[in-house]
Amino acid sequence: MSRARQPPLVTGISPNEGIAWTKVTIRGENLGTGPTDLLGLTICGHNCLLTAEWMSASKIVCRVGQAKNDKGDIIVTTKSGGKGTSTVSFKLLKPEKIGILDQSAVWVDEMNYYDMRTDRNKGIPPLSLRPANPLGIEIDKGRFPQKDLESLFPGMSADFTSENFSAAWYLIENHSTTSFDQLKTAVVNLKKQANKKNEGSLAYVKGGLSTFFEAQDALSAIHQKLEADGTEKVEGSMTQKLENVLNRASNTADTLFQEVLGRKDKADSTRNALNVLQRFKFLFNLPLNIERNIQKGDYDVVINDYEKAKSLFGKTEVQVFKKYYAEVETRIEALRELLLDKLLETPSTLHDQKRYIRYLSDLHAPGDPAWQCIGAQHQWILQLMHNCKESYVKEQKGNALLHSPMLDLDSDVRPSPIGHLSQTASLKRGSSFQSGRDDAWRYKAPQQVVFVEKLTKLVVSQLPNFWKLWVSYVNGSLFSETAEKSGQMERSKKNARQRQNDFKKMIQEVMHSLVKLIRGALLPFSLREGELRQYGGWEMKSELSGQWLTHVIQTVRLSSESLTALEIPNDMLQIIQDLILDLRVRCIIVTLQHTAEDIKRLAEKEDWVVDNEGLTSLPSQFEQCIIRSLQSLKTVLDCKPGEASVFQQQKTQEDVCQLSIGIMQGFIDCLEQLSTKPDGDIDTSHLSVDVSSPDLFGSIHEESSLSSEQRLLIALSNCRYLERHTFLNIAEHFEKHGFQGVDKITQVSMESLKELDQRLFEMYIEFKADPIVGSLEPGIYAGYFDWKDCLIPTGVRNYLKEALVNIIAVHAEVFTISKDLVPRVMSRVVEAVSEELSRLMQCVSSFSKNGALQAKLEICALRDTVAIYLTPESKSSFKQALEALPQLSSGTDRKLLEELLNKFKSSMHLQLTCFQASSSAMVKT
Repeated sequence: MSRARQPPLVTGISPNEGIAWTKVTIRGENLGTGPTDLLGLTICGHNCLLTAEWMSASKIVCRVGQAKNDKGDIIVTTKSGGKGTSTVSFKLLKPEKIGILDQSAVWVDEMNYYDMRTDRNKGIPPLSLRPANPLGIEIDKGRFPQKDLESLFPGMSADFTSENFSAAWYLIENHSTTSFDQLKTAVVNLKKQANKKNEGSLAYVKGGLSTFFEAQDALSAIHQKLEADGTEKVEGSMTQKLENVLNRASNTADTLFQEVLGRKDKADSTRNALNVLQRFKFLFNLPLNIERNIQKGDYDVVINDYEKAKSLFGKTEVQVFKKYYAEVETRIEALRELLLDKLLETPSTLHDQKRYIRYLSDLHAPGDPAWQCIGAQHQWILQLMHNCKESYVKEQKGNALLHSPMLDLDSDVRPSPIGHLSQTASLKRGSSFQSGRDDAWRYKAPQQVVFVEKLTKLVVSQLPNFWKLWVSYVNGSLFSETAEKSGQMERSKKNARQRQNDFKKMIQEVMHSLVKLIRGALLPFSLREGELRQYGGWEMKSELSGQWLTHVIQTVRLSSESLTALEIPNDMLQIIQDLILDLRVRCIIVTLQHTAEDIKRLAEKEDWVVDNEGLTSLPSQFEQCIIRSLQSLKTVLDCKPGEASVFQQQKTQEDVCQLSIGIMQGFIDCLEQLSTKPDGDIDTSHLSVDVSSPDLFGSIHEESSLSSEQRLLIALSNCRYLERHTFLNIAEHFEKHGFQGVDKITQVSMESLKELDQRLFEMYIEFKADPIVGSLEPGIYAGYFDWKDCLIPTGVRNYLKEALVNIIAVHAEVFTISKDLVPRVMSRVVEAVSEELSRLMQCVSSFSKNGALQAKLEICALRDTVAIYLTPESKSSFKQALEALPQLSSGTDRKLLEELLNKFKSSMHLQLTCFQASSSAMVKT
């Protein structure tokens, strides 16, 4: 901590006495560290800090104030040292004033006196020098009405300098309650004043005694001469001589004093002229002062001086005053033009506009400057908007995109929605929907998006001041700073009421221009041909993506909120709400269209990697693509305050429903395309199977490519999953986001999917069942076999075993892809085989005993083997086949049949394991 400074000490003052406002120099120690450290300075008890000038720590210069005490100390107070002391004192002298009736050996200037406080000459009337209290006692103003006093003393006055002065009136007015003793004191004071005047006159007579003595000596000499002559002749002669002497003395005196008197007259005239100049120097200097203050920008000073000059000399008849006042009016007219130019100059702040309007109003400018300013601002805003469009259109056509700002989609650099764009959304057509993104990814914003950002920012920055200027114009606050301007306020309010419709049209024109410029950049099809030429002109190489339209919607929404906060009537802003609704609808349409295009390209991303459930990644990619698309539309679908639902129009509901159905149908077509491609068109070099999938036969590992039957099975598995899970999940997301007609979308999509599933299933059954069915008849009659002439059966023939092996191969292929498809496929294969076998049995004309036994053995063997996959149709076919055979009558035949069946089942136990219910259940678990 620093050591505290010593308190101030005053050791000297020069001069040490004087009248009020005398300039003194104070010296001492520790008088402060600087001007800001000086807190107080008193001389004889009077605060002199206002005139103090700190020179150093040992010197201060100031002027002595009008103190009450005649003598006192000099006390200095500082922030660093506190209140100080003084070793010296100052004596305050009272100045003597010379009244207009007092005698003086010197000439007294009656019009001017020197004000030491401000170092300026001030003109005062001569009567101000009269004594304020001639009686020298305390004045006590009475409460007598002035009218009553005038009636009591008609034609008289209480002014003691007046010729009609009334002492009684003066005493009643100023000393009605004064005691008698005080009045006696007043008489003594008056006598003293009279004596002082007599003594003053005697003193001035004493000063001219030599002149009187000379005159006396001359008269004595004349008298002695007369006595010596003693005659009347001499007396007459001397009298004549005396008259001559006196005449010569008079002429000599005139000659001697003519020059002096002439100088006095000239001085009086000069003094009078100077007094006139001094008195009216305000007017004479006003033109030059106006020029100087205008150059400095002190318009308030100019206006105040003009008002003062107008009130004093506006109706003068004096030619010189009229001449100078005309000069003042000329400069004021130039100032009006200058202020009007500054008022209409753009850009300018609201504060400056209000200031210039007040100035013009105070100068009584013709017309309505406030309305002129509103009109100029309106045109300037419109011009800015069109210039903004022209610059960006020109930049786009010239491919000069260097000045377009890089919009960082991961940051929010201003209160704009650019930072809220979804990072998972694709901004490039044909880009992947993978979730991984580089942290530093950036995209250059399209020119239309940057234009909308700039345009809305421009309107939001300019329109508030425009609106506030109108509000000030309406409520008269432009002239509310002084009470004298109430008339201007009323006129302003009246003008505002008359021009309310005109201003409403101005706001509507700005809103229409804003909306149409945005429509010309983003929705050109919504403008008429004539409007498109005025507000369009953009090169629409490709329509903006849904993500950029979402950003634009957020920008326009923020602009609408900013304008609503100004309390602009909603009917003026409704056109912006209509624009937002159209942008939202267009964003949804474009997003769904782009989603449909992306869905079609999913076929290129099929990797044919099958998981445990026989599914590839395609259904999941499809669902994620839809979900991301809907998530990117969440802010668009949500209704902000004052916004209508995007689905309020029937046409929008229908268009969105059709686009949604188109997306679903596009994916169904994608599945069909993948499942029916020729082998050479499919790249399966990266084919693999999930390690957790049970691969009983390893067929896919051993082959380098998928067969058409395997692709059909994978497509069927995907269709099954889509029907049971994906389409239902997508329907829930549609409903969650407020889509209309979700039931219709789901119904149409499900029907189309089921049709595809049935076509693919029939194709697969045709691929697999037809060869098995076609091999039955040749196998039965191989080796010229005849049902009428055959040996005793020894077992199931090879054709049936081959058919079972082929069925087992189908089972293995289906089980490898999707075990859930096994019952459906195997049932249809068994139906086809049983139907063909029934047909062949019914075509046989007759059976021998051995032939009937052989046929029944093979039919029963096949039926028992595939029992778990029998359907009512296949059971009926087996029943018809058995009914076509003769019945076994003997027990021996039935026993032989049973033994041969057991033998067949025992010999092919391993191969027939896949047809056993227990094994199937075991595998499923």
